[in-house]
Amino acid sequence: MAAAGLPDQRLSIWLPPGYDTSKRRYPVLYMHDGHNLFDLKKSNFNKIWAADQAMLAAIASGKVEPHIIVGVWAPGKDRYRQYLPKDIYDLAGPAQRQRMDAMTGGPVISDVYLAWLAGPLKQWVDRTYRTRTGPRDTAIAGSSMGGLMSCYAFLRRPDIYGRAACVSSHWPAADPGAPGAFDRDLAALWDEWFQKNLGKPRGRRLWLDHGTATLDAWYAPYQQVIDARLGQSGWKSGRDWESKVYVGAEHEENAWARRLPEIFTWLLRK
Repeated sequence: MAAAGLPDQRLSIWLPPGYDTSKRRYPVLYMHDGHNLFDLKKSNFNKIWAADQAMLAAIASGKVEPHIIVGVWAPGKDRYRQYLPKDIYDLAGPAQRQRMDAMTGGPVISDVYLAWLAGPLKQWVDRTYRTRTGPRDTAIAGSSMGGLMSCYAFLRRPDIYGRAACVSSHWPAADPGAPGAFDRDLAALWDEWFQKNLGKPRGRRLWLDHGTATLDAWYAPYQQVIDARLGQSGWKSGRDWESKVYVGAEHEENAWARRLPEIFTWLLRK
């Protein structure tokens, strides 16, 4: 699919059982890194989220309505600059900006991507499929840089997205440094940005999580700062937001697949 100002975007769309034989309208879940959601042959690392199986399990629990899943593929070498939140890039100091620039390979285009997600893409999905179009029926999810992009979309466009899952979000936003490194200044930028953009929950739901192994081992102190901000901003833990730590879980698709049914059951609950 052509997208103005972006590399061409590719989609994988999953329709729930019964879609073809009913006239009902369905809520929609948009997911980043769509090539890693359903099909091993299309995945980057021969690993997938198995998002269709997770959705079927959540539906079978009786706690979640059937959802359409729209997987937006990552654009190869442009993934980082498409998912890096432009606000954070603009707020970053010289040293932080240098680390980000080392990975972007070009201008940061996340604002352009978000405008396309919330505009032309959503409009096309709503025209093409029987959807429920309001923010309470529109969710967004992703992992790592896709987790950052999901938070970015959720907070920048509350008129569109009422649910977000930010899984193993890469809060360091670039090379995290030596083991145990924690950039307090960057964490303060995230805190400032959340404080400015969070607003009141008003029925919205936000899922945050991380593991403790491989790349996820860097995330806990950043997540703690954001958790504290949510708690100070009138968001009720367990109702409006959830923050989970999965001890031993690594930064990879199999780990995310194992917890995806739990994520769906909380985030998309009736």
